[in-house]
Amino acid sequence: MTKTTAKTAADFILPPSVVTKVDVSRLVSEVERLDSELTTAAVRAKTAAPQAPQPTVSEQLASFLTQNKIAFDTPQNRTALVQQLRILKDKVPVIHMTFAVQSDPESLRQIVQWLRSSVHGQAVISVGLQPSLVAGVYLRTPNHVHDLSLRTLLTGQHDVLVKELEALRGAR
Repeated sequence: MTKTTAKTAADFILPPSVVTKVDVSRLVSEVERLDSELTTAAVRAKTAAPQAPQPTVSEQLASFLTQNKIAFDTPQNRTALVQQLRILKDKVPVIHMTFAVQSDPESLRQIVQWLRSSVHGQAVISVGLQPSLVAGVYLRTPNHVHDLSLRTLLTGQHDVLVKELEALRGAR
């Protein structure tokens, strides 16, 4: 993050592996930890103290830094990145989705990719579990609730269902 290419939280591109707000929080924590470790290493280098091993970077953070073309080399860049990631964590659009069963990570990645291409480029999801839902999903945004469950789909369709079942019985 040089002065000419400084990015703000609104400019960040989230990699597909960042699915939930917890993932964004992990990015913030990891950048803070790495900044601390790199600062400690710089102090050790000045005092000729034994060097600690190089800090490791998660795949999520490496992907985030690469996609956003962020330099992580100076304390100023790291401090600016921490500040902007904290802003992103607080302002990232969250869409709450409640499913009947536990969702697999690959399906969640696909949902997030669709949300980012169709709704908002930084959208993340918060996943809930409601076994009584049976089929479908409850979708909640800050100002809308959408019940996309099978129960809601069938509500008001009782007469049509009875008619279709009677037609099937008569077809035997």
